[in-house]
Amino acid sequence: MSRIGRKPIPLPKGVDVKIEGKDITVKGTKGTLTFGVMPDIDVSLENGIVVVTRSNDEKRNRAAHGMTRAILSNMITGVNQGFEKTLEIIGVGYRAQMQGKNLVMSLGFSHPVEVPPPVGVEFTVEGPTKIIVRGIDKQLVGQVAADIRGYRPPEPYKGKGIRYADEYVIRKAGKTGGK
Repeated sequence: MSRIGRKPIPLPKGVDVKIEGKDITVKGTKGTLTFGVMPDIDVSLENGIVVVTRSNDEKRNRAAHGMTRAILSNMITGVNQGFEKTLEIIGVGYRAQMQGKNLVMSLGFSHPVEVPPPVGVEFTVEGPTKIIVRGIDKQLVGQVAADIRGYRPPEPYKGKGIRYADEYVIRKAGKTGGK
């Protein structure tokens, strides 16, 4: 049995879970998320605890068991607390600012890079070199942060670019300059 899948998920105060067939709706203080469960996976709510079970031990059902439990746990955490990713911009002249709800970055290109936030995600700029991506959907927050990082990933020689706050960039030695 899946080690992750068999763990029950306790519901914190203020979070409501509705199970309608194979559709699950999680509602909390920060918003609402929905998820469709695979056919052979069953989700039940018992005394404020969400339990995920599977009908048989086929390989795809074993994989979906743990994945479903992890997604539900992330949904419950997201509507209760939310998720955030912090990005840092390193480099001379590289900076970010907000224009309305859009994130506008100067990254050494001939044009500024403008990123509109998708539904359910918001940007915050703390200083010219720190960007925070917030939202209730963990997958969406991570994908938007990865897309922003993809405009100028950190390069290995000087470390210039956009990186996650906790990311370590392995630096390479430059040219030695001999004959």
